[in-house]
Amino acid sequence: MAAQPIPDTDALIARMASDGRAAQAVLARMSDAAKADALRAAAQALRADAPAVLAANARDLAAGEAAGLTGALLDRLRLDAQRLEAIAMALDQVAALPDPVGEVIDRTTRPNGLGLQRIRVPIGLIGIIYESRPNVTADAAALCLRAGNAVLLRGGSEAVHSNRAIHAALLRGLVPSGVPAAAVQLVPVQDRAAVGAMLTAAGLIDMIVPRGGKSLVARVQADARVPVLAHLDGLCHTYIHASAEPAMARAIAHNAKLRRTGICGAMETLLLDARFPESHAVIADLIAGGCEVRGDARAQAIDPRVRPASAEDWDTEYLDAVLSVAVVDGLDAALDHIARHSSHHTDAIVAADGDVAERFLAEVDSAIVMANASSQFADGGEFGLGAEIGIATGRLHARGPVALEGLTTYKWQVRGNGQLRP
Repeated sequence: MAAQPIPDTDALIARMASDGRAAQAVLARMSDAAKADALRAAAQALRADAPAVLAANARDLAAGEAAGLTGALLDRLRLDAQRLEAIAMALDQVAALPDPVGEVIDRTTRPNGLGLQRIRVPIGLIGIIYESRPNVTADAAALCLRAGNAVLLRGGSEAVHSNRAIHAALLRGLVPSGVPAAAVQLVPVQDRAAVGAMLTAAGLIDMIVPRGGKSLVARVQADARVPVLAHLDGLCHTYIHASAEPAMARAIAHNAKLRRTGICGAMETLLLDARFPESHAVIADLIAGGCEVRGDARAQAIDPRVRPASAEDWDTEYLDAVLSVAVVDGLDAALDHIARHSSHHTDAIVAADGDVAERFLAEVDSAIVMANASSQFADGGEFGLGAEIGIATGRLHARGPVALEGLTTYKWQVRGNGQLRP
């Protein structure tokens, strides 16, 4: 049997990008109502195709278990009827959001009579490189399309069947509604060279958004010749201040860690104030919930079941039922620990003292900073954004949950009546 030819991934990505740019020009002419109707049709098509999508997901789960994927990765990969309905609902929610395209950001008139305004416009063609989570296929397509962008999706091999089934369902709703098929493309090969071709497609792809582990994001940032909107790991902290109401502190700590351990908003380090009187109960609740707790010497003294933490633990995103715990002497010590170890994703405080909480909110330099709430709320849907491309942890363009506004740029419009520059 003759060997299969190796695909020319550079040519493949260039062709798909060219088609995507042409499709984006069509999207730019579509009305707000037409884009919203297309997304609602896609949601209905996804619901109608639920059996096929779940069957495809079962294939991926079986392959993942055979390959030894961790429980956290399998949880990210797994779809069921409830999760699939949540994906369809997210499409409907994005359809209901106000269209950012054309929004006037600001307007002014110069002394010479020139009228200036900045308006939101689509970025163009966005490349999404992601691992594990098949919901990203739908979320990214919906957000990019609603903001007038075409999208080129490259999912991970562990979710290949799920991604293809979701993509096919989306197109069954979008194309009859007037959206070009090339506006939402899924890279058909799992060859890692396709990622490299996307990263170097300057002039064809306008922005890359990586969604995945530290190694993926590091590769994208190192190799990209296209602007990158980075989503780094979620080294999320919760600090329980001495003033915290004990029942609230226990409930928040348990939820922040154990509601879903495999998401980027899960707490990975718990900081307990040395003067908080119920630290033993917080730790006991977590251990009773099935969490392995690793701590410093003072945390181990609270409960003998706490295992010793290594230096690496303070910088580890477990994405599993494992937690690092440190005892700190007050707010300043907590702020210092977070400054040294946080990935600037999401950090939270539990405190009844309002001044302490406000200082924490002001001084912690993370994309999301919370007071008296679980870090698991770090999610675009929970923020009322409908869905998200990811949680951006950098400081430029967009930060925190990236939704419609983060997928636009702006241009200046200048209106005159014959002015000449002296």
